[in-house]
Amino acid sequence: AEAAQKADFLKRDRDQLGGVNMDAESEAEELADRLGAQAIEKRDLAKAITKLREGVDALNDEGRARLIQAFETVNEHFKALFRALFRGGQAALRLVDADDPLAAGLEIFAQPPGKRLGTLRLMSGGEQALTAAALIFAVFLSNPAPVCVLDEVDAPLDDANVDRFCRMLDEMRNRTNTRFIIITHNPVTMSRMDRLFGGTMRERGVSKLVSVDLNA
Repeated sequence: AEAAQKADFLKRDRDQLGGVNMDAESEAEELADRLGAQAIEKRDLAKAITKLREGVDALNDEGRARLIQAFETVNEHFKALFRALFRGGQAALRLVDADDPLAAGLEIFAQPPGKRLGTLRLMSGGEQALTAAALIFAVFLSNPAPVCVLDEVDAPLDDANVDRFCRMLDEMRNRTNTRFIIITHNPVTMSRMDRLFGGTMRERGVSKLVSVDLNA
C-alpha cells in the first residue's frame, strides 16, 4: 500500500511537469552557438568603438594643434596691421568661454591710440570697420586666397581713415597674390583702384556695365 501510494504521487508529479521537449538538447546547443556568436560580435563592436574613440581623440588633438598654430599666426598679423592702420595702439585676439580651443569663442580686444583697452563692441563704427579690416587682412596674410570681396567696408570711415585703408590695401596687394574686389561709393577709394566697374542708365530701364582702366 505504501509503495502504491508513492507510485501515485510520482505519477501525479510527472503529469504536472507536462510534455517533454525531445528537441531541448539541440535547441540548447543552438542557443549556446547564437550566444557565443553574439559575444564575439559584442567584443568586435567594443574594439571598433575603442578604435573610433582613439581616432576621434587623435583628430581632436591634431585639430587643437593646428587651430592654436593658425590662431597665433593670425593674431600676430592682426596686432601688426592694427598698429599700422591706427598708427599706434594695440589689439589682440583671445579665445574665451572654454579651456578647449575647439569649443572656445573668439573675442577681439583693441585699444586705439588715446583710448582704454576694450572689446570691439565698445568702439565707434569707424574704429570697428578698421579693426575688422585688420582682422580680414591678417587672415589673408596667414592663408592667402585668390579673390577677396569687400562690400562697403569704407562706408563708416572718414577721408583720413579711407586713405589709411587704401594704403593697407596696397600693401596687401604687394604681399599677396590676392585680387581685391571693392564694392564702394567712396570717391577716394575709387581713385585708388586699378580698374572701375559701374552701371549706367542712359536710357530709362536700360542698364549698361561700364569699365574704366585707371592705369591706362
